[in-house]
Amino acid sequence: MVAVAEGIQRRLTMQTTEIAPDTTAIRSLDWDRDRFDIEFGLQNGTTYNSFLIQSEKTALVDTSHEKFRQLYLDTLKGLIDPARLDYLVVSHTEPDHSGLVKDILALAPNITVVGSKVAIQFLENWVNQPFQSQIVKNGDRVDLGNGHILEAVIAPNLHWPDTIFTYDTKTQVLFTCDAFGMHYCDDYTFDEDIDLIENDFKYYYDCLMGPNARSVLSALKRMDKLPEISTIATGHGPLLYHNLSELTGRYRRWSEEQAKADTTVAVFYISDYGYSDRLSQAIAHGITKTGVAVDMMDLRSADPQEIKELMSIASGVVMGTPPTTGDVAAVAQTAMGTILGATNPKQSFGVFESGAGESESAYLLVNKFRDLGLTPGFAPILVKDTPDEQVYQLCEEAGTDLGQCLSRDRTIKQTKSLDSDLDKALGRISSGLYVITAKKGNITSAMVASWVAQASFKPLGVSVAVAKDRAIESFMYVGDRFILNVLEAGNYQGLMKHFLKRFPPGANRFEGIKTYSASNGSPILADALAYMECEVKSRLDCGDHWTIYATVSAGRVSKTDAMTAVHHRKVGNHY
Repeated sequence: MVAVAEGIQRRLTMQTTEIAPDTTAIRSLDWDRDRFDIEFGLQNGTTYNSFLIQSEKTALVDTSHEKFRQLYLDTLKGLIDPARLDYLVVSHTEPDHSGLVKDILALAPNITVVGSKVAIQFLENWVNQPFQSQIVKNGDRVDLGNGHILEAVIAPNLHWPDTIFTYDTKTQVLFTCDAFGMHYCDDYTFDEDIDLIENDFKYYYDCLMGPNARSVLSALKRMDKLPEISTIATGHGPLLYHNLSELTGRYRRWSEEQAKADTTVAVFYISDYGYSDRLSQAIAHGITKTGVAVDMMDLRSADPQEIKELMSIASGVVMGTPPTTGDVAAVAQTAMGTILGATNPKQSFGVFESGAGESESAYLLVNKFRDLGLTPGFAPILVKDTPDEQVYQLCEEAGTDLGQCLSRDRTIKQTKSLDSDLDKALGRISSGLYVITAKKGNITSAMVASWVAQASFKPLGVSVAVAKDRAIESFMYVGDRFILNVLEAGNYQGLMKHFLKRFPPGANRFEGIKTYSASNGSPILADALAYMECEVKSRLDCGDHWTIYATVSAGRVSKTDAMTAVHHRKVGNHY
């Protein structure tokens, strides 16, 4: 089916597959989705996965995005009369998984909605009608008969404050909603080919789970107490079966690395209020790129003691503006008072607007932090309309600025720690000077590069090293395109000086620079000696850098008798 959404034709299809005895996956395939939450470079669409368990009693685990309303409901009716549903398990209340809860309640008025306390509270406010509910805590069970006993595993902040996993003791299927998922759409229900999905799997983790690494580890500890897990039924992308141990092991390793960070930033937001959750996630992702850990906390459900404990270890605090009116205002204002009372002058802070009309002024909140002696980590982020690509990129770059500021002393210490002889020896490795330019959607980025080399003949390919905390890193995923601009010896100082300066978050890096567009849409520097059009094929994790391998499809030299600018460093442990 081709569906029309917001004037754009998009391909939406449905798939049903039996994944275990009495258990059917209902997958809504969104083939053309090109952006999801903060994930800037989504290349492979996404899926919204729902699951039907039919035993003596029946349970539906999650629903779907409202864009699939008719397709999903027709598919569900082809499997069961919805009026026969006994339970609806709401893994969390984010709209892409609970967007059709109202429709299910209309079709099955006697259904019991199962969820965490916070989830049920959210639904009561949203549905605005009475419904039967069952609040579950960790280890609570729902018996469907014939051995299908659903056990709740509390997993808050993955990546929604009300998240639960659900474990079927008979089939050993663990339903995890967002966790362990990815935005990858194809006809394969399971993870048959890990090579196809591992980049999307890591990208998803980095964007949505990495900022909640400590919560990931807590969920993994609870999972360790379960009997054997045969399948992880995710809310997005393929289900994990063939590579389950490998991929969950990667989550554990990545999260342990994040949790070991010496510095932590507390990020406070309000779920389902304006765009607070998405904006905070973008800022958090930018922070984690610098090696600084993030603890995210939802002001709707934050416990005062937990706030105090987090603030006592945090080197920085980021807060979304709370509402001044409505049901959430009193709770959020109380939590904010606890945060302000737990600050100390050594902390840095950042403030962003939530994008809702009745929010407190960002500047009022900034003044409160300043009056307490805190140092601003980035300028307040003002959001008046629906966030677009530029706003999300600004948020990510602001988070990176804050993370770099907080980790500066550590970086200087590490720079001084290398043996001087080795340091000088490494500095003798010479390299050319280049500027990488890229465009994705409506935003552009650039950086000076020196660690560039030809990597292959067939196909023609180059390698580029990109520090993980560079803004352009978000433009260098598999499938992305960029321009490698070669700087000219004796005529590079102007361009190098321009692109080496520190740009404020969201700034136009090409202001005052003459460019023209390549066939791949990226800017070509008019004063470059040569350029090459490149497409990213793979990324290799090299500690504090990514090594990007890209194929080259086109190029041109402007001066055949000129030479490439060469860079010689005195030392080898920093630029």
